[in-house]
Amino acid sequence: MRNKALIWLYILMTTPFAMANVTLPSFFSDNMVLQRNTIVSIWGWGNPNEEITLTTGWDQKEYKVKTGNQANWKVSFATPEAGGPHTIAIKGYNEIDLKNILIGEVWLCSGQSNMEMSASWGIKDGEQETAAATDSNIRFFTVAKHSATTPQDNLLGAWEPCSPETMKHFSAVGYYFAKRLRKELKNVPIGLICSAWGGTPAEIWMPEHVVKSDPLLREAAQKINPEQWGPEQPGRAFNAMINPLVGFGVAGVLWYQGERNVGALNYDKTLAALISSWRQEWKQDFPFYIVQIAPFNYGNNGEAAAVIREAQRKVAMGVGNSGLVVTSDVATVDDIHPKDKKPVGERLAGLALKNTYHIEGGMVNGPTFREIKIQKDKLAVYFDNSEGLYVKDKMPMQFEIAGTDNVFYAADAKIKNNTVWLHSDKVKQPVKVRYGWKNTALASLFNGAGLPASTFSSE
Repeated sequence: MRNKALIWLYILMTTPFAMANVTLPSFFSDNMVLQRNTIVSIWGWGNPNEEITLTTGWDQKEYKVKTGNQANWKVSFATPEAGGPHTIAIKGYNEIDLKNILIGEVWLCSGQSNMEMSASWGIKDGEQETAAATDSNIRFFTVAKHSATTPQDNLLGAWEPCSPETMKHFSAVGYYFAKRLRKELKNVPIGLICSAWGGTPAEIWMPEHVVKSDPLLREAAQKINPEQWGPEQPGRAFNAMINPLVGFGVAGVLWYQGERNVGALNYDKTLAALISSWRQEWKQDFPFYIVQIAPFNYGNNGEAAAVIREAQRKVAMGVGNSGLVVTSDVATVDDIHPKDKKPVGERLAGLALKNTYHIEGGMVNGPTFREIKIQKDKLAVYFDNSEGLYVKDKMPMQFEIAGTDNVFYAADAKIKNNTVWLHSDKVKQPVKVRYGWKNTALASLFNGAGLPASTFSSE
C-alpha cells in the first residue's frame, strides 16, 4: 500500500496538472487601462521557481522573471504614449493573453456613498447622460464591497468599457470627471477604479497601524459608533479594497467622504494621515483631490458639518499636491446625496487639468480665504481666486465676526475691489471671521468663474 501511495504521489508531482497555473489579480485583465509614459508593474502567482515571460504587444519586448519561494512574481516595464488597443502575453506553465488594453490616464475614486452614487440612483439628467455614454475609451473597474482584518492581495471586480449599461451603475462623479478629461486631453483613454462604500468613516480606509500608532487618531476612532451599513474598525476597507491595488499605476486619487465623520473634531488630522499613508504605500506623491461634503440638515442647526468642511479645506491647502472641490451650491439641505453630480465631476477635472496636466483654462477654485486685516471696527477679508467676486441672488452673506470674547455675530458685508468688508454694531473690535458656519449653509459668495467660496474660519 505504501509503494502504491508513493507511485500516485510521483504521478501527481510530475504531471502538468500538479503545477500551479500562473494567475493574476482581477484588475490585470482584458479591457484594463495602464498609466501612460511611466514604469508600471504587473504581478501575480505561479509555481515556486517558475520562469515567467511577459511580452508587451506594443513593442514586442520580453521580460523574464522567476517566482520566489512564496510563489509570487512581479514584472515592471515602461508604457508608451496613450493609445491602443494593445495586448500583453504572460507565459509560464500556462499562458494568459490580456486583450483590448488601453494606455492612458488612470484615477482611483474612493470614499463613501456620494462617490459610489451612480445614474441608477436617480441623478440629475441621468437618463440623458446614460443614453449618451458610448465612449469605449473610458473604462470602469468597480471594487466589490468587502472588509478584512488583515491586508489582502486580491479583490473582486472587472474592467468594463463605458456603455449605457456600464455607466448606469458606475460612479457618476467619476464618469463626469473622465468625460471632461477625454475632451480636454484630446482623446486620451481614461481608466477609473472606484473603491467606495457608503456610510463609512475615513478610519477604515487607511492602514490600521496608522490609526493605532497615533493617540489622536486612535481616540477619534474609538468614538465612532457602529452602524449597520458598514464597518467602523480601522483598516477594514483598506485591507480588502485598497491594499490589493497598491502598486497599480495611477495618476491620482479622487476622494469624496466625510459625512460619516460629522461630529469629529480632528478630521483634518485623520484625512491628512490617510493621504500620507496611501502615498507611502504606493511610494508615489500622487495628486489627491478632495470633494467637500455638501450642506445638509443633520437634525439640528449645529456646526458639526461646518467643522468637517473646514477640516477638508485646511487639508487641501496644507497638504501638498492636493485640491478642493466645493459643493455648497449644488446641494439641497434635505438630501445628503445631492443629485447634481456633473459640476462635482467637472470641477475635479478642472483641478486635474490645471494642476496635474498643466492645461490652463481659467480659475478652477472658488474664492479662497487668504487673510484678514483689521481697520478699527471693520474687518477686511482677502481671498485668492477673487476676480469678479459677487453675491448670488441677493442671498444672506453668511459672514460672522467676533471679538476677543469669541462670541460671533452676523455681520453686514460689502464687496469692494474683490474684498469683503465686514461690520457689526455688536462687535466693537473684531478679530475673527467665519463664513458658512452652519450645517445647512448654502453658498452665497462666488467668483467670476461661478465657483463658490468654501466654509472657513480665520481661527
